[in-house]
Amino acid sequence: MTINNGQRYLAFDYGEKRIGVASGNSLSRTAATLETVSNSSGTPDWQRLDELVKTWLPVGLIVGDPVTENGEVVEITRQARGFAKRLTKRYKLPVHSIDERYSSMDASGTIKSLRRQGARGRTKRGDIDKVAAALLMQRWFDENS
Repeated sequence: MTINNGQRYLAFDYGEKRIGVASGNSLSRTAATLETVSNSSGTPDWQRLDELVKTWLPVGLIVGDPVTENGEVVEITRQARGFAKRLTKRYKLPVHSIDERYSSMDASGTIKSLRRQGARGRTKRGDIDKVAAALLMQRWFDENS
């Protein structure tokens, strides 16, 4: 896998109600949280996703692959893979998947750590989703360097 240096990528943590979104820069190999997009009955807020793709102009998209701890495919796995296929068709960009086991747990730990370090504010429902997306983006950079 070749990563284009200095290019922007978007990562998605797919969930039945929310999709966390993060951006990543391949030159610095860093990821940043962006936002959480609603996902109602398997229908993402395509208008908002269109705006994000138009704004960030990514060269590729990363989607978390939510398999079980044993690597088994379950319903949410099929939904996330369907979402990845729809992204490919809609945006005509390469879509890469990454194992997302433990990403939500890691995201929760990251948020708790920030709170201990003095970060203010309440954790909102979508915070874990967008932090998980940033962790997926970072993991993808680390595995494809």
